[in-house]
Amino acid sequence: MNQEQDRLSNPSSIAFSDGYTIWVEGLRKEFGNLVAVAGINLSIKKGEIFGFLGPNGSGKSTTIRMLCGLLQPTAGEGRVAGYDLRKEPEMIKRVIGYMSQHFGLYADLTVEENIEFYSGIYLGRKSREVKERVTEELGLGRYRKFLAGQLSGGWKQRLALACAISHSPQILFLDEPTAGIDPMSRRTLWDLLYEKADQGVTLFVTTHYMDEAEHCHRLGFIMEGRLTACASPTEIKSKEMRGEVVTLRSSDNTHAYRHLKDRPELIDVNVYGDTIHLVAESAEKTISLVKKLLSEAGIEVHEIVRTDPTIEDVFVALSKEASKL
Repeated sequence: MNQEQDRLSNPSSIAFSDGYTIWVEGLRKEFGNLVAVAGINLSIKKGEIFGFLGPNGSGKSTTIRMLCGLLQPTAGEGRVAGYDLRKEPEMIKRVIGYMSQHFGLYADLTVEENIEFYSGIYLGRKSREVKERVTEELGLGRYRKFLAGQLSGGWKQRLALACAISHSPQILFLDEPTAGIDPMSRRTLWDLLYEKADQGVTLFVTTHYMDEAEHCHRLGFIMEGRLTACASPTEIKSKEMRGEVVTLRSSDNTHAYRHLKDRPELIDVNVYGDTIHLVAESAEKTISLVKKLLSEAGIEVHEIVRTDPTIEDVFVALSKEASKL
């Protein structure tokens, strides 16, 4: 076995940049006159679950493709799993795992055949041994002879994860891994992801489920190709929220929303289930104003209180702020 093969078979021997499995500076991608990613600086540690959030078209997919070695940056530098982003993209591809929101496995192969095929790409003859380990690790034993196309959404995603980790990657990229699956399957999948992080695997996760963002150690918000915020969920909510949040419950939320959504005193108005979230500079003044306005409209206020912002509140606020630029 040559030196490079030894590095791949023993990922722990790979030298990371100052303790970071992902490190980039000034990462930029242009497509003609379109700037898809506008100079991102980012560092992610070993075993960290990093959530990457942004609206459609914000630059998430382009960033991930560059980090995976699939797309050359226009400018910037960085290292992924110890490999140079610009000079060693082929090596990066061999030491990372990728799991898409779309089921991309072979529907006409069985569960174990899919795992053996994907692990075989990286491990050759060792794939049969790995197949047994990964099948049991992901709880797929009773489904090993099932065709992948016959599995439910949650089990398909579990199989996709099994294939993504079959070669023991140091970094796992997950593009909306729980999209379209039921809440119980989502929770189970996240339990499995936490186990991988505890084992030292770095997880780079995109999601449109804001409650899932709370599971991440840190979050990065990308808007218009720029990283507008990067911190823990707690820090994001305390530092990045413009204004204060008020939660309203009324006798007619539909009418109340229509009555309040265009008020200039309110930064934002959004419906959340049986409540309305109001964002304004002052919660105290907002509460008095809303009580007065709804009383005049004949709408009864059941509850109106200042509340802590959610990740979704911050996401919406940052998205709207970016759209004004």
